Amino acid sequence: MKFSGLQKTSLIDYPDKVASVLFTPSCNLRCPFCHNWRIVIDPKPPFLQDSDALDILERRKKYIDAVVITGGEPCMHKELPQFLAKLKDKGFQTKLDTNGFFPEMIKKCLLFLDYIATDIKTSPDKYPKLGNMEISKLIKTIDILKKSKVNYEFRITVVPRLITKEDLTVIGQLLRGSKKLVLQQFVPNDTLDKEYENLKPYSLDKIEKFAEIMRKYVKNTSVRL
Repeated sequence: MKFSGLQKTSLIDYPDKVASVLFTPSCNLRCPFCHNWRIVIDPKPPFLQDSDALDILERRKKYIDAVVITGGEPCMHKELPQFLAKLKDKGFQTKLDTNGFFPEMIKKCLLFLDYIATDIKTSPDKYPKLGNMEISKLIKTIDILKKSKVNYEFRITVVPRLITKEDLTVIGQLLRGSKKLVLQQFVPNDTLDKEYENLKPYSLDKIEKFAEIMRKYVKNTSVRL
């Protein structure tokens, strides 16, 4: 398995843990607000090989509690379960960030995960704007996680154009009864679609009102800025 980069220390990517973050290249979606678009559109070497990544993480073991695998989309890589297993063997807690479009891979990974975060980008009828025409696989992932014993959260980045009150009502129906939902602020900086850099983010007050809407469906809904 190969990686486009490694962030040695993060205090925000794993709830209540100090983590290192590994970034996988490539993604099946083309979200216009993506900040990691360079490793999505045209990932370039040098890549970090898994053996070298494990060596770095082993040396940092006294500084970190966990390892987060993000992207791009990690579940595109068939070696992901084996790599997660190696992390667990070394005593790390593990977290996966995913867009949810690879339910069978997610099922394989759950054995080696302590936490999984799945992004809900928008309502089903707007996913074509992200390069995907239908969301049956995402819906399957939602069902898998609801039934799973692994800690999980769903995340919504509240991007104007892609997330409105009406969109949230539709998404709420999909997520009803989930364990945890987080609403995240949109940052209009270095986006794939440069038009999105000119979008004004929602105010904190507006996002809090969105959170109130979503608590009708997911009781544990919070705002992360």
